[in-house]
Amino acid sequence: MKTLFILITFLFSGLTLHAAETKIMIRAKARDAKFIGSSLGGAHIIVRNKINREILAEGNTTGSTGNTDLIMKTPKTRGNLITDNQTAGFLAKIDIDEPLLVTIELISPLNQRQAQIAISTELWLIPGKHILGDGIILEVPGFIIDILKPRTHQYIALNTIKDKPFSFQANIVMMCGCVIEKNGVWNSEEMEVRGILKKDGTYVKDIKLSLVSTNLFEGNTIISTAGNYELTLYAYHEKSGNTGVAKMNYVIFE
Repeated sequence: MKTLFILITFLFSGLTLHAAETKIMIRAKARDAKFIGSSLGGAHIIVRNKINREILAEGNTTGSTGNTDLIMKTPKTRGNLITDNQTAGFLAKIDIDEPLLVTIELISPLNQRQAQIAISTELWLIPGKHILGDGIILEVPGFIIDILKPRTHQYIALNTIKDKPFSFQANIVMMCGCVIEKNGVWNSEEMEVRGILKKDGTYVKDIKLSLVSTNLFEGNTIISTAGNYELTLYAYHEKSGNTGVAKMNYVIFE
């Protein structure tokens, strides 16, 4: 019996599944722009088992935004990479012993809460079959908008601004942090930037903002009455479909 047990164990040992490390390169790419990496704080990546939601790998993309000419100016052909060894990404290493359906979740930009977008996709992983090179690229649409003027919940005396242009100012960049400038790769002349102004919940007017220096947009209007004001500022690029919004509340008092 002992000999038979050893023989059966030997025969079936070849069928035993062993976990194999499986690598996946995961990248976050801004729509119509470059990759999201260290300079912006990265994108947060979570790889989960699709069935039980167990976290298999988690981390942030690190590295550079990539080669502008390669990404933005070179025609894309099948099989040609748009990344190199320095391009931002997160390398997930997962031990699995059979094909596994996983969900990849992305939150980006990690350090810009007002502009964060959540994106996910699903794919099958096969033990030991790596997905490298460009890897899995998740596209992140939008703009990052920071309203600089007025400041959040700023109290402003009416007599200091009455009959004077009241200034609105915002810093706007691509979701990778890439710069917006006149006639640049990301051309401000093609973008609509506008503020929607409300007072005490009632619409007042639209305010056009124009580029005054790299990434910096400015506009102004006359404010003649006190109240609780809300500014909803948006950026829109028709060609790419990128949009971004930021809101700000401030108070004008007598």
